[in-house]
Amino acid sequence: QVQLVESGGGLVQAGGSLRLSCAASGRTFGSYARGWFRQAPGKEREFVAVISWSDSTYYADSVKGRFTISRDNAKNTVYLQMNSLKPEDTGVYYCNAGPGALNLSVRPGAYWGQGTPVTVSS
Repeated sequence: QVQLVESGGGLVQAGGSLRLSCAASGRTFGSYARGWFRQAPGKEREFVAVISWSDSTYYADSVKGRFTISRDNAKNTVYLQMNSLKPEDTGVYYCNAGPGALNLSVRPGAYWGQGTPVTVSS
């Protein structure tokens, strides 16, 4: 069975940085697009960033220039480096994976992690 496990969430002050990780097991993910979504309290889940099998990337406008997504295929792990964090970045961050490319931003893959909470204080 496929498992996605996020880690690295926590509490950080505005302007600080945090690095999230998502490790996959149970299946090969080398050719999959990998992405991050987040859900703030009382809001719908929204797209954050995606990276394709060829390492093309795409970001939501709200995080562009501050967040960086990367992947380590040997470890089946995707990362989200978050810099210059703002209180509006607060939410539960979910790892996602599936076939395709950057369209993962609008058509999420079938596999989700359990989520890791991120809280940015002002």
